[in-house]
Amino acid sequence: MLRFLTAGESHGPALVAIVEGLPAGLPVTEEEVNRDLARRQSGYGRGGRMQIERDRVRFLGGLRGGKTLGSPLALLIENRDWPHWREIMDPETLPAAGSEAVAMAGEMTRPRPGHADLPGAIKYAHVDLRNVLERASARETAARVAVGAVARLLLRCLGIEVRSRVLAVGGVRDETPLPPLEESTYWEKVEASPLRCGDEEVAGRMKAAIDEAARRGDTLGGVWEVAAFGVPPGLGSHVHWDRRLDGLLAQAVMSIPAIKGVEIGLGFRAAERPGSEVHDELLLREREGYREWYRPTNRAGGLEGGITNGEPVVIRAAMKPIPTLTRPLRSLDLRTFEPVEAAQERSDVCAVPAASVVGEAAVAWVLAQAALEKCGGDSLEEVLRNWEGFLQAAQPWRRRRSGPTWS
Repeated sequence: MLRFLTAGESHGPALVAIVEGLPAGLPVTEEEVNRDLARRQSGYGRGGRMQIERDRVRFLGGLRGGKTLGSPLALLIENRDWPHWREIMDPETLPAAGSEAVAMAGEMTRPRPGHADLPGAIKYAHVDLRNVLERASARETAARVAVGAVARLLLRCLGIEVRSRVLAVGGVRDETPLPPLEESTYWEKVEASPLRCGDEEVAGRMKAAIDEAARRGDTLGGVWEVAAFGVPPGLGSHVHWDRRLDGLLAQAVMSIPAIKGVEIGLGFRAAERPGSEVHDELLLREREGYREWYRPTNRAGGLEGGITNGEPVVIRAAMKPIPTLTRPLRSLDLRTFEPVEAAQERSDVCAVPAASVVGEAAVAWVLAQAALEKCGGDSLEEVLRNWEGFLQAAQPWRRRRSGPTWS
């Protein structure tokens, strides 16, 4: 079973992750993981923390000579801001009353509406909200992106590529239909855009909306989309609720901080249309000496009955605005129950572009799990051998043409 665990606080010494279940022989480099970590830190609307951190991964175990060993893979991402928070976040000793550390970031008792501050404090019997917010912070997603980058390397060996783009920031929307992976120029524009939007004119309006929100002391959410290309039919299962791949993908994406809605394919729009405009017809075509079925549309988003159907897997997420505002909302002090303004922490105006990269990691991880569940092995060589057999068995509709007839 492929699984991972992360630990660490936003202003602690580091984030760590343990990945178990990777096959031996998978090529993994710090450069590949660091590339995705840098993508997560970019994006228009990010806050001052991104000027401090330059996330870099260190492998502490499970890797030798640039290849996995089959043993657990251990990853470390140091927090560069840790020296400034050492006294406040010391694992053993709290800062002394009246100290400079307390003056800088003392006991936090003013919960922020929309954050985990108050629910977490109630659940774990904390009064100092820092005991909650440090772990609830989206900083933890850096570890998930690192883990997802490793999953992406495994998927790439299987011919699967994962991409993301931003479709909306606030009320500004990009209506461009999802381009195929082959339209490399479009995807290059997405990667070059600080909004991760392939339409430059729309990206300009998104930027203006973020600037206006910053001027008001407000924040903006939006919608991003992740697409996985090259996914064969047959991953996932219909036989148990917890093995349905659409449910697993939705859970992984919904677990990303600030995500409040997930849809696959047409999603909520399917509820407004008749069945004739929702389901994907099956047609037959000849291609390179073969005949095969294909679908002229992908309204299902590559999943039917909890199983991939061979079309690109397409999933979208709605992200709420960041709950830390420079013009704080009303709140109550947990010690006095007096009306106060909500606390402020260093934060972003808009993190939608960055969250789309986290979404890539989440989707890549779930697809890697599904691929290894179907075609697992102790070594990459064994996985690839099993995968090739699966691909051949998963395409029984393909028949090579023999003269004027089909064999």
